[in-house]
Amino acid sequence: MTWRADVLTIFPSMFPGPLGDSLAGKAMEAGTWALQVTDIRDFGLGRHRSVDDTPFGGGAGMVMRPDVLDAAISSVADERPLIVLTPRGAPLTQKRVQQLAQGPGAILLCGRFEGIDQRVIEARQAEEISIGDYVLSGGEIAALVLLDAAIRLLPGVMGAADSAVEESFSSPLLEYPHYTRPAVWADRAVPETLTSGNHAAIAAWRLDAARQTTKIRRPDLYNQYIASGAQAP
Repeated sequence: MTWRADVLTIFPSMFPGPLGDSLAGKAMEAGTWALQVTDIRDFGLGRHRSVDDTPFGGGAGMVMRPDVLDAAISSVADERPLIVLTPRGAPLTQKRVQQLAQGPGAILLCGRFEGIDQRVIEARQAEEISIGDYVLSGGEIAALVLLDAAIRLLPGVMGAADSAVEESFSSPLLEYPHYTRPAVWADRAVPETLTSGNHAAIAAWRLDAARQTTKIRRPDLYNQYIASGAQAP
């Protein structure tokens, strides 16, 4: 069954963008997933196909109109989740990405200007998602990020099924560091354990490296790891 993505945007030329290349592009060509992009301005008002208006209560910028957005959403709405990309949304997590990848697809609404009229978000029971604690010019780049994260988890997209299992955020720990040939580069040698051929020792080294990296860089995740019952190194 094809995983289907619909993107609603006033900049349709931004898609598929990087999703047309590499693994995602090959998966699209193979029919693993499909992308449809809808120009919100097709539902705009008046001669200039306006999609926004001044905010009630005053303030800088413009707000995307609920009537225009609702018409655009109606043109593609089905059982798939409707997601609004916004910095005020819940943080995007690997767990949520996995859930989306296991479903039929997603409808992504890309905001612009000062944001989207809250009433259409509530009326449509849209899920608000953020990709980080910063502000972008619009939701399009965030939509590309979410789609890439989900598409790579679709069956057959990644060559090695185990690749996703050991990645950062697939467990509370960040991923261990990687090394390849040459064994010595710029006077830096690969850790001896990784060239020993001792698989048990290699697994232990990788676990310890993942623990140490997580403890230093993401103490919040490390605390989750310890709280799950794991022993501290």
